[in-house]
Amino acid sequence: MDLVVVGGGPAGCAAALTAAGVGQRVLLVERDERLCAKPYGIPALGNVLGGFRTGRDLADAVTADLAAASDLCEVRTGTAVTAVEPGADAVTVTLDDGSRHTAPYAVLATGVGPCQPADADWIDAPAGLRLPPLWEADPADAEGRTWLVVGADRPLGTFLRAHPDVGVRLLVPYPPADAYKTEEVADDPRVTLLPTPRLTLPDGGGLRYDAAFANIGSVPAAPAGAVRDDDGYCPPGRQHPRVLVAGDLRSARYQRIMTAIGSGTEAALRAYYTARGVPGAGESPSSAASRPT
Repeated sequence: MDLVVVGGGPAGCAAALTAAGVGQRVLLVERDERLCAKPYGIPALGNVLGGFRTGRDLADAVTADLAAASDLCEVRTGTAVTAVEPGADAVTVTLDDGSRHTAPYAVLATGVGPCQPADADWIDAPAGLRLPPLWEADPADAEGRTWLVVGADRPLGTFLRAHPDVGVRLLVPYPPADAYKTEEVADDPRVTLLPTPRLTLPDGGGLRYDAAFANIGSVPAAPAGAVRDDDGYCPPGRQHPRVLVAGDLRSARYQRIMTAIGSGTEAALRAYYTARGVPGAGESPSSAASRPT
């Protein structure tokens, strides 16, 4: 085996397809029951090349591409990684079924999960309170209702673009520091923006609503063995040389499907070229470009 990819979202799938495309044997492990689970919940795409207009369209295409590469790429869904152990010559990845798999390099692309009220320093909420993320909301239940959407992150704009005719009222409290996130939705009459330095849940400071959803942001889902920063993300430059990080797991910035796909592709190629001793392969393109010649 030449590469183990941990995480089957856009970044992990791109890494696996790229590696298989240059003839490497790959194991792709995803803890969800299907690949690209999060894109399946995106009702509208406006910033992805290739003509894909929904996350489902993109996810179906990616899944089909991986199926076509099955002679080189083994896919295991519904399987969690319990440990990533890099060594001098290889990385060993342990799965929740007890099996251990060794390859020269591993790509970590486990992405992020939705923040809950307890994760946000501007929200006071009972311990254990959980709200469904907005991307799971069913528009069929929205007509004529008032929803509390906690936070103004991008899924809010996606929901509104995907369902322009749904007559729902959205109450959106958000911290003043996130005001820049509201530009996309500020002109939609269905949205009431509520800059809120401190929010108390579940009563929402006296707000009346029929259902509540979390739209606060994301928290990294780093596997055991990755090196994390203070925010829980896994900066690529801080990892063991045989562990490459791709996609949203890298940082809180640039979390887009296109950047995830690009970083997954880059990680797979870096592993491929480094294993073959190609000069500069262990550097990012920007670092290599600035290195004296």
